[in-house]
Amino acid sequence: MIILWPVIASIALLIPSAAQAATLEGAGMGWYWGLPFAGMLLSIALCPLLVPKIWHGHYGKIALGWAVVTLVAIAAFFGAPAALAAFVHAALAEYMSFIILLFALYVVAGGILVTGTLRGTPATNLAILAFGTVIASVVGTTGASMILIRPLVRANAERTGNAHVVVFFIFLVANIGGALSPLGDPPLFVGFLRGVDFFWTAQHLWLQTAIVAGLVLAIFFALDTYKFRAEAPALTKEPAVALTVRGRRNIVLIGMIVAAILLSAAWQPGTAFDVYGTHVELQNLARDAALVAIALASLWLTPDEHRAANGFTFEPIREVAILFAGIFVAIIPVLAMLQAGPDGTFAFLLKAVTAKDGTPHEAAYFWLTGALSGFLDNAPTYLVFFELASGDAKELMGPLSGTLAAISMGAVYMGALSYIGNAPNLMIYAIATEQGVRMPGFFAYVMWAACVLVPLFLLLTLLPISPILKPF
Repeated sequence: MIILWPVIASIALLIPSAAQAATLEGAGMGWYWGLPFAGMLLSIALCPLLVPKIWHGHYGKIALGWAVVTLVAIAAFFGAPAALAAFVHAALAEYMSFIILLFALYVVAGGILVTGTLRGTPATNLAILAFGTVIASVVGTTGASMILIRPLVRANAERTGNAHVVVFFIFLVANIGGALSPLGDPPLFVGFLRGVDFFWTAQHLWLQTAIVAGLVLAIFFALDTYKFRAEAPALTKEPAVALTVRGRRNIVLIGMIVAAILLSAAWQPGTAFDVYGTHVELQNLARDAALVAIALASLWLTPDEHRAANGFTFEPIREVAILFAGIFVAIIPVLAMLQAGPDGTFAFLLKAVTAKDGTPHEAAYFWLTGALSGFLDNAPTYLVFFELASGDAKELMGPLSGTLAAISMGAVYMGALSYIGNAPNLMIYAIATEQGVRMPGFFAYVMWAACVLVPLFLLLTLLPISPILKPF
């Protein structure tokens, strides 16, 4: 399915009539337009449990099927040009940069081999999770996850119950830890591309992130200690730790990824290409090309034995790329209905983010952005509420800073609510499963997240810990 994206986008260049809108008019869409997206989500949730062999062998065909249903429906009701324009917009304006950044971080981080005599004691696990949470905003949630997930799984391989360690790793390293920079999490990268200052989230969200991450780490340590003591006595011996890091040139390449992203924001040549109604800016194309080149350089410069020892394969990123391609297509009508605002099917949700006096209701922005991010993917959801709140980065960083903070925290923190809330979640699930960890199914994971995270998010909303997010 992935190879169809550039092919169809290229075909669009050959069509002389340009000017179909790249976004659909969602005001006239009924709730049933969300059925293909619901089908896509249910497929991800249920098929691995009910028909695992069929799913693992044919998930690409299933994702393609839901994408085709969506595009055929759009073509039938709005015309083939509108369907093509919507597809091109999803491919070039949303999906391409998203997956290229994930691919680059996955490949480069996968070339960093951490070896040693780590054993999965509560103290060791806590240290790995805390370290991953700290570096996630520097190397990205994807980068931090890919560097640490395999050492963490190896450290806990002898433990009879180790799935909870990976679950908390998803909470912290793949989501909460990425809240302090555009490099950390895809939705913040979207905000950065829309004009939000690079250091804005670090300056305004450090306190909330520290509180949430600290509480999650404390809960993990208590749970892991309880489970560890119940296991075999042989596991209670704390061995000596002797860590080595190989493939260190990939750390330099991660720095180059950071530089490419920063330079793409600083360089504004004012050149853009119109691809069937979607504007593709030159600096973004240059950034994406640089990221691909960096990933290829990592493959060339890193010895094969390092990746082999890491258990590195392309299957996790392939699965993420295919499933999110289906998600980005199936979500097109849902986003259109959300973007219709008070005239759309979801008007009742959007009214909730405005207080009676007409000012933004920050707690509502936090919960609605977060709840939808957990199941609609947090990057496009962030964009919808960013545009709904104002769409003007300067205004959102100024008088509406509380609203921007609420949207940012909701999108990043609550991306942990399901396996599809944030792309690294699904990648970690695939790697852990590949390494023999019996991970919880989709709904079981959602229950874990609901029990651990939702009470903390409620506490965050109720406590007046800062003026950024006002309590109810």
